[in-house]
Amino acid sequence: IYMSMMMTSGKVDYKYLSLLVGTTILIAVPKLVIMAPLIIEDIIRLGQFTFRALTTQPTIMPERRTFISQLALGIAAIPLIGIIDGIWKGRYRYRVISHTLEFDDLPDAFDGFTIAQISDIHSGSFDNVEKVSYGVDMVTQLGADVVMFTGDLVNNTASEAEEWISTFQKLSGKNGVFSILGNHDYGDYWKFPSAKDKVDNLNRLKEIHKEMGMDLLLNDSRYFEREGQRIYLAGVENWGLPPFPQYGDLNQALSGIPEDAFTVLLSHDPSHFDAQVKQHNKKVHLTLSGHTHGMQFGIEIPGWIKWSPVKFKYPKWAGLYPEPDGQVLHVNRGFGFLAFPGRVGMWPEITQITLKKKLG
Repeated sequence: IYMSMMMTSGKVDYKYLSLLVGTTILIAVPKLVIMAPLIIEDIIRLGQFTFRALTTQPTIMPERRTFISQLALGIAAIPLIGIIDGIWKGRYRYRVISHTLEFDDLPDAFDGFTIAQISDIHSGSFDNVEKVSYGVDMVTQLGADVVMFTGDLVNNTASEAEEWISTFQKLSGKNGVFSILGNHDYGDYWKFPSAKDKVDNLNRLKEIHKEMGMDLLLNDSRYFEREGQRIYLAGVENWGLPPFPQYGDLNQALSGIPEDAFTVLLSHDPSHFDAQVKQHNKKVHLTLSGHTHGMQFGIEIPGWIKWSPVKFKYPKWAGLYPEPDGQVLHVNRGFGFLAFPGRVGMWPEITQITLKKKLG
């Protein structure tokens, strides 16, 4: 209701919206958790009532009822604590996740080439310059050969990013900072006064990428050269399964790249990988995506468990997904947050990828 009202007026206070969503989740989730054991207890009581109607034996067990109630409260405390932590600390609990990827056909000169990836900034949701700056500094301090941003700079409008230009100008890589657009960047979820206003908004967003020092790839490519050898970087506009838009043109993005060249692709939505990328006649060695946020909620214990409800929508939702033919998809969990002003067990991610020449 709030979003509908604000879209009509042309203004949204995302901090207020986040407060509404966060408060709703904070109240609703523990209550839903409490309901489960209490419903079970009600079913048991119904059975007891039926049993008493058929027999003369007493079945009242007040101790068990007290235990069930206390158990329900104890269980409800777990998500309550998690949600509070996710809102208070978790949304800015940036972490670096490092991967080393080996490829048979990586040019020798690029053995050890490093990539820093961030995704899904959603600048309109931020409310703490100091903490966001700390996260940006973490990226820069990696000293990566190249920094890559895989889309969703804003929630809806370019104006959200204006105050963050100086912050993200600090991003730097030895060979530059490269970016693409995500589904939120086009303004498709916003009611603009006119079609021209929507076009102007997107054009301003593209300018902001440039002002932040990002080389925005719009269905095109670049290359990096060392010792006479090259690897290529392609970037597509957003391409997602319906209802998400399909502005991306993979053929166009790859058209200027030699057939046997080592290629990295930036594509915001990981569903693009299975739908088009991995069966394309031009081999894409590494695809970098984002979009899912890991749903900003999940359970991760390295080497033991990696789970989030988002897996039911996106089979490839976080981390590395290698293919038998050597292609690899990486899905970043996101730098920012959207709607729910927190992250529970699914912390904001800065990815460090090192490319290595496979020996033997």
